[in-house]
Parts: sequence; structure tokens; C-alpha cells
Amino acid sequence: MAEMSEQEMNVEGMGQAEPSSAGQMTTAKKRGRRVERIGIVTSDKMEKTVVVQVDRLVKHPKYRRYVRRRSKFMAHNDKGAAMGDKVRIVETRPLSRRKRWRVVEILQKAEK
Repeated sequence: MAEMSEQEMNVEGMGQAEPSSAGQMTTAKKRGRRVERIGIVTSDKMEKTVVVQVDRLVKHPKYRRYVRRRSKFMAHNDKGAAMGDKVRIVETRPLSRRKRWRVVEILQKAEK
């Protein structure tokens, strides 16, 4: 096998990946921006799962008034969030049949 310079090895993909200006490797895939929501834990009766209620305001198409819409998400809870806590959840891969969210941080503990 003929000797190759370091630059030729990098061109053929045999060399190491060089870090980019952001400090990440250029060959690693970049993750897309994940959807985040902030809500209140309404149920913590399951072992590692909580139900988080997320409120949002939507302008009514006809009356132009703001209407409150609510969504409930089942989220994986390894942070120890309890009922009434305000939490940030992030979208993740399916963890079970109904669980596609994960608790990232507890923003505010519930008053007892």
C-alpha cells in the first residue's frame, strides 16, 4: 500500500473527525430542537409516571377572544415531581403506549 499524507487520509474518511467551532464532532448527527412544555402535575399515582396538564391561550377564530385550551400529557418522572409541582417536560421517543414526554426539571414545588 502506498504511503498517503494526513490530508489524503482525512479526505478518504480514514482520519479522525475534527471538532467544529461549536465544540461538537462534525461526523456526529445533530439533534433537532425538541418541543418543550411547562405544566402542572395533576396526578402522581403511578410509579415513574406523572400526568402533566398544560394550559395555553388560543384566539377564537370568530369572536377574537382568547380561549383557554388544556392538554394532558403522561411524562416519565425520574426527578421526583409530586402533585401540584410546576414542571418542564420535553418530547422524547415513545417510552410506553401513552408516554412520549419526560420531566426535565421541577420549576416550582407545590405548597403544602
